[in-house]
Amino acid sequence: QVQLVESGGGLVQVGGSLRLSCAASGRIFSSYAMGWFRQAPGKEREFVAAVTRSGVDIYYRDSVKGRFTISRDNAKNTVYLQMNSLKPEDTAVYYCAAAPNILRVTRPEGIDYWGQGTQVTISS
Repeated sequence: QVQLVESGGGLVQVGGSLRLSCAASGRIFSSYAMGWFRQAPGKEREFVAAVTRSGVDIYYRDSVKGRFTISRDNAKNTVYLQMNSLKPEDTAVYYCAAAPNILRVTRPEGIDYWGQGTQVTISS
């Protein structure tokens, strides 16, 4: 069992930045590929970014490339999502996710563990 707790969400103006954190506890953090998803009101949950167990390989959805950076610190059992140049369409609840491998962590149906979510709101 893995418990995931997100933090760092909030309200920010267009063009601003936020850093989300996800602290993991339970089973060995480094055994899981980690990802971030988001869900806006009335929309399906969508993949945002993922990082392999080692942290070497990283993947992003096209709309956040160049603006968002995912990283992980296996010594601290934490994964981060640095979000810059934020846009109104980035407004959503952001979820941390864990899965055994990178293929599964990029798909909602592949996730083993979810965090509770943190609200990110971008004001124009």
